[in-house]
Amino acid sequence: MSDRSVSKRSTEKRWYTVLAPEQFDRAELGTTPATEPEQVLDRTIETTLGDVMEGGENNVKLTFQITDVGSDTAYTEFASHELTRDYKRSLVRRGSSKVKTVLTLETADDYRVTVHPVAFTTKVADRSQQEAIRETMTELVSEAAAERTFEEFLDSVVQGHLSSAIYNEAKTIYPLRRVEIEKTTLDARPEEVYAEEESAAVEE
Repeated sequence: MSDRSVSKRSTEKRWYTVLAPEQFDRAELGTTPATEPEQVLDRTIETTLGDVMEGGENNVKLTFQITDVGSDTAYTEFASHELTRDYKRSLVRRGSSKVKTVLTLETADDYRVTVHPVAFTTKVADRSQQEAIRETMTELVSEAAAERTFEEFLDSVVQGHLSSAIYNEAKTIYPLRRVEIEKTTLDARPEEVYAEEESAAVEE
């Protein structure tokens, strides 16, 4: 066998089928090429909620990161969720207020997440009303994270349960047109959170 044929075989790309996490029923996300399995790790795949969940919205983007590779399959974990740019733009109206906040929280099973809830009022709300809406969003999102595992919390976000709960509570402060969780990112898994805490304790 010639050196050329050996070299060609060693550099041939293989295609790996990328699957969503079990939480999303291992839905097929597409394929990705690589000459070595290790090259596939940490790649990210972007899709929409409608592609991985029956009845899901196509205005919700999901990003998954490859964390494990089999013989011809790549397995992913959730990385982030975000509303599409066009949908976010469609929510903005003149003569109304946009109330938002950014929260970094830990779930009941010690995943750290950053969450961006946002509320849109029917008309312009004054500063005290906006602050009251913001406090309500903060309280409800914080409670939801503390009381749920990461998977349960993520379900409540992508299926709209959390935004509906905020809407029902905050609309008593001022009439609302819409409440959304604009973005959610996974910042650290439990083992990473524990390692950071141990490092901080040693430094003290």
